[in-house]
Amino acid sequence: MEKPDESIKEIIQKAKQGNQIAFSTLLDTFWNDVYGFQMLRTKNENDAEDITIRTFSRAFDRIDTYDESYEFKTWLITISKNLHVDLLRKRKRSLMNEMESRGDEVKKVLDETPTAEDRLITEQNLAHLLQHIKKLKPHYQKVINLRYFQELSYADIAKELDEPVNNVKVKLLRAKKLLAEIIKKK
Repeated sequence: MEKPDESIKEIIQKAKQGNQIAFSTLLDTFWNDVYGFQMLRTKNENDAEDITIRTFSRAFDRIDTYDESYEFKTWLITISKNLHVDLLRKRKRSLMNEMESRGDEVKKVLDETPTAEDRLITEQNLAHLLQHIKKLKPHYQKVINLRYFQELSYADIAKELDEPVNNVKVKLLRAKKLLAEIIKKK
């Protein structure tokens, strides 16, 4: 459906004068070029069509700025490319704003969600750790169990064992050092 160069220049001149048929002819002539270009870039029919429509809209609004020393198709593709870049920036900004507004939620999901592999490794490590803990004396086993598996505070452990908090802290420190030595020997 392409017209010879001379007739395209005539159609552009008519479009510059506001001729609606000329606009329609330009749209029909170059639609596939711009749409195809956007399909390659976006790989999304909806985005490609939206950007193509916006390209022709902008081109027709600014047809007076078209420099005839360049190909009309090149001018359209440049407008199209710029609109695509604007769309990507807008989406990136929107995503960043969404992440900022949700801040901690997003970071928590990104940082703390264990994968299946992570869970498997943790379970295996936990099984090995439990075997090592069983090598400790019973009172050290108990203080580690209360602190790290039942997640009790020092004060709660002190109540449970009927000992002062400082004794609990010292026992826990000693239990961790002994456990580290057992693990290093392995």
